[in-house]
Amino acid sequence: MKAIFKELLGVLFFGLVLPGLMINAGAMLLPSPAPQETTVPTQPPAEKVSLPVLVRSADGSLQEQDLDTYLIGVVLAEMPANFEPEALKAQAVAARTYARKAYVTGGKHGDGSVCTKSTCCQAYLSPEAYREKGGTEQGLAAVTQAVAQTSGVVLTYEGQLIEATYFSCSGGRTEDAAAVWGTEFPYLQAVDSPGEEKAVHYTDSFSYSAAEFAQLLELDASGDPAAWFQNVHFTPGGGVDTISICGQEFTGIQLRSKLSLPSTSFSVQTSGDTIVLTTYGYGHRVGMSQYGADAMAVSGSSYREILAHYYPGTEVTILESEA
Repeated sequence: MKAIFKELLGVLFFGLVLPGLMINAGAMLLPSPAPQETTVPTQPPAEKVSLPVLVRSADGSLQEQDLDTYLIGVVLAEMPANFEPEALKAQAVAARTYARKAYVTGGKHGDGSVCTKSTCCQAYLSPEAYREKGGTEQGLAAVTQAVAQTSGVVLTYEGQLIEATYFSCSGGRTEDAAAVWGTEFPYLQAVDSPGEEKAVHYTDSFSYSAAEFAQLLELDASGDPAAWFQNVHFTPGGGVDTISICGQEFTGIQLRSKLSLPSTSFSVQTSGDTIVLTTYGYGHRVGMSQYGADAMAVSGSSYREILAHYYPGTEVTILESEA
């Protein structure tokens, strides 16, 4: 078990279980007070902010939709519906910011539209498709509420909508945008992202024979594989920046592509004729880690605190409805 998971269990025990035991012990010594009526405050839903979004279908056709209605499908597709409510809200805000920025600046497709491909824009899963895949009404209600309670909320930096990138899991630390895309963004910097251990792809291992590895990278390789790997340099987020293999330099991004790795954060081990790469995290690792957001929510962070952590220096802005 990871050390950080042990620490989290300790925090939960001393912060939640132990105080409960102390209160129960005190109740056995003190007379019980007369029962009183209590009112649990609830957060009222945010006022609905009506905004348009232009959605590009697989056949290339465009359809204008209500942004919040569209976002329900995005959150259903992009984040597990059983994540904590504050994590779902953070996801809704990031997805709304992404879609809104595309609408006002042209986006990747140049016409303001967003497609439903996760490898290009944002994934989308309609409520009907979600149910067909075994989704629950409870999950759908949680996502719908997260979108409604953040209606109109976006992230800005110096008054401009941000590049609200996000991904599944970082493996413990996110990455600088400049290390992945070559462009510097002051709010897309490497930050620690603890508590992600429950993610399916927190770590993965890939094993190759020396001959297979050399073929995949088109190397002129011979001798002991342990001597193939030299001069490793790392990015601010702990990913491989550059590495020399058999005298040929590769970037971490190149190796991720050539070897179909889930992340540029990896370590290399050799044993005889076998090469093992252990990766950490899943995705480009720039912006908000979804599993990290859920871990922060479990620890009591609000969606605003989650967004402030993963997009440092940004501001929460509430847009106005458009007629």
